Amino acid sequence: MRRAAVTKGSGKVFQDLGFSEEKSAELILKSSLLQALQETIKDRDWKQVEAAAQLGIDQAKVSKLLVGQMAGFSIERLVNFLSLMGQDAEVTVRKVPRGRQLGRVRARTTRKSDRIVG
Repeated sequence: MRRAAVTKGSGKVFQDLGFSEEKSAELILKSSLLQALQETIKDRDWKQVEAAAQLGIDQAKVSKLLVGQMAGFSIERLVNFLSLMGQDAEVTVRKVPRGRQLGRVRARTTRKSDRIVG
């Protein structure tokens, strides 16, 4: 049996998958928000119907969120869902350090562990 070729990633997972820099930035933020949403629902032991009632959406949409389907959910909507569940979401904007021309997008959740994505 032949071994599959493995290519080391750049650390920019969405760009490695072929997304533009702009779309990658959006996906980094959305995936972090989605992860916080999933963890909150899991931590509260909510059934999908309970989460749907809390968020004001139908159970089918909660199901999509829980399996990681981000299509159809804007960053704004995901932030609103977190707020409805009693979670804070914070965005920090600052000037890039000297020597770097472009900014970068990073998302961080401070739930079970301190993770940085991006």
